[in-house]
Amino acid sequence: MCPEAAIFTSAVEMSRFPPPPPPTAAESSGDAARATRSLESQFRIYSYLCGALVHSTRPDADCILHCVCASSTDNYQEIMENTLEPQDQIDHQPSYWSSRGQDDPDVPEALTYRLTSNICVISEIKLQPFKAFFQIGFPIYSPKMVRFRFGHCKLPRGTEPFFIDVDENEAVIADENFVWTYTSPEFPVLQENILQSFRLPRPILCIGGVVKIELLGRVQKQAEDDKYYISVCHAQVVGRSLSPVFMVDIPYAGSYAVLKYMPGLRNLCTEDVKLEDIRDSSAWHSLVARYRQMRHSAVMDLLRIEQGMQPVPLMEEEDAGVSDDDPFE
Repeated sequence: MCPEAAIFTSAVEMSRFPPPPPPTAAESSGDAARATRSLESQFRIYSYLCGALVHSTRPDADCILHCVCASSTDNYQEIMENTLEPQDQIDHQPSYWSSRGQDDPDVPEALTYRLTSNICVISEIKLQPFKAFFQIGFPIYSPKMVRFRFGHCKLPRGTEPFFIDVDENEAVIADENFVWTYTSPEFPVLQENILQSFRLPRPILCIGGVVKIELLGRVQKQAEDDKYYISVCHAQVVGRSLSPVFMVDIPYAGSYAVLKYMPGLRNLCTEDVKLEDIRDSSAWHSLVARYRQMRHSAVMDLLRIEQGMQPVPLMEEEDAGVSDDDPFE
């Protein structure tokens, strides 16, 4: 199917209503029959996942939810969250992220983002280098190359949101805090102030909802301090979410994942979420609560970003405190 799926150790189909009781000893032929049913179930789930990878009626869109961390930040006006803004200027001020200056042009930088879902299909990354129109010569602080990593964070969610402090950034962005299931080839970057598209060799299954954009090499010095910088105006991770039909459970600090397939959520709408049935299984209640909390978190993050505030990290299910108010209504 795709190498990224090797992280799945099992696949489980979830239904709204409790499953029927297991067959009696007379109806079952023992362990062999159970193993056959399990294999058939997993084959069916992975077949549906393959279909979702290659075919969808949903158009691709930017999948970034919020920033996780940057490898460095020059100052509080040039923060990573500016890369999420569609405009080049906000309140007549330029909007961009900038690294700290370096004497060595080979020092890399990285921007790490969380996506809208923990299972997405990503087809391309878009990046626009920053042109400093307020400096002599209008220098463009592009990287030489870019590379992309996809995976999940092993840290508790409470330690994941965006930091500016150097020590906190270094603690969060370290590769030992992530499990990367795919690493792209390197792509050359033009030293131009345009939104550049880097199409991946094939659609990539991002399991865990974290994307790291590695900015490799520096080409432009700043005249003021004679140091090399990298600056980015905009970043987009283009693809589509496979939730809520597919969800992923990843244990804390785990290097494996469980794929959950929920065909009953395929055409789920707000009214379906609010309606309860006495036959609903506890697993269904848990999954619907999780889905609603994910939607609520996504909307609240967008609202907070629009107001210039920090996004709130997604809490674990038992701490989520999801209300009955759905912000999508």
